[in-house]
Amino acid sequence: MGTGGVTAVLGGGAMGRAILAGVVASAGAGAEVRVTTRSRAGAARVAPSPGVTVWDLEDEPDANRIAVRGAALVVVAVKPRAVGEVLGAVRDDLAPGAVVVSVAAGVSLAALARTLPASVAAVRAMPNTPIAIAHGVTGLAGGERVTDAQWSLVRTVFESVGMVVTLDESRLDALGTVSGSGPAYLYFVVEQLIRAARTLGFSPEEASRLVIATFVGAASLVARTGDAPEELRRQVTSPGGTTERAIAVLDDAHLDELFVRACAAALARTRELATEVDRRG
Repeated sequence: MGTGGVTAVLGGGAMGRAILAGVVASAGAGAEVRVTTRSRAGAARVAPSPGVTVWDLEDEPDANRIAVRGAALVVVAVKPRAVGEVLGAVRDDLAPGAVVVSVAAGVSLAALARTLPASVAAVRAMPNTPIAIAHGVTGLAGGERVTDAQWSLVRTVFESVGMVVTLDESRLDALGTVSGSGPAYLYFVVEQLIRAARTLGFSPEEASRLVIATFVGAASLVARTGDAPEELRRQVTSPGGTTERAIAVLDDAHLDELFVRACAAALARTRELATEVDRRG
């Protein structure tokens, strides 16, 4: 089912552009998509597509207000500290019955509700960057005003770019520490293994190609077989073999505890951001 009608995407950064891909993919015939960016350079990075109009705030200071007029779906893809300012500026231009989707970490549904008119519903979305290649994970949590039709509208967009999980807002920040920040954890591990490969005599190009292909293959295997990661690891780890020795080193470093601490640190920072937003609100 296409989204149809008018959709506005406020913010043309990496996340905004990735969500735009989902909006375009899910849009029905005759749909209109309006995108705003802070700068001309940002507008230039938005790929041209039929039905998509792009404005930048340098050339059109009222671009956000213009974009939301008549829109059934408004996606706010700006930094957390800017959400209140952006919504405050467009509040009187939002169409009654519209649904506003915020992708900002730490900006609660309560904070959104304080800024939006009573006739407008709010949804928080926590997508991750692989939505850019339609392999993302997005967590959704909605306020009391969200209707079944609005839920369908929002889910259609994010299901076009990956997996969608609907849950209570109390769990959304935790999801963000796993699937939202998770790609960065993986990239960091890839970086470290590339460095290790270089110490073993591989050139930078060789190390990069070997490690990336290994991670892509391993991820594809766990996804396609449905086998538990523990089982796949055991299949590689022969008793008394080389992999067992390497795993022992990682285990001695308490890698499991490090990941728990990393997720806890990310969650703590999300709560700090929420407190900062509330103080400004």
